[in-house]
Amino acid sequence: MLIKIFTTFALTITFTDKKLEKLSANYNKCRQQIGNRMAKLLVTRLNALKDGNTLEDLRNMPGRFHELIGERKGQWSCNLEHPFRLVFKPLENPIPVNGHGQYIWFEISGVEVIEIVDYH
Repeated sequence: MLIKIFTTFALTITFTDKKLEKLSANYNKCRQQIGNRMAKLLVTRLNALKDGNTLEDLRNMPGRFHELIGERKGQWSCNLEHPFRLVFKPLENPIPVNGHGQYIWFEISGVEVIEIVDYH
């Protein structure tokens, strides 16, 4: 009998802010501090990150995962409750780029969550 073993690799997630890490681990506390809707969206976005193998898996997912520009170049974000965003950066250092200087999303397999912010 042939047994197939499937291994999945999840995107590695770390946190810069320990308060945000604790908040994301306690849904009831999260709801109390940031509200029900934003807490649900935060959990949804973090689960999407956990379920992906690389950032490429998230490119077309709900939440509009995208690269930031300007002074935030090298960071990514996704939508929470308008106007707030979940901001994160790749763990890879340096961030993989192609010959045109574009980030290679499918080579990014870990992120560090930085903050929830309205940067507009």
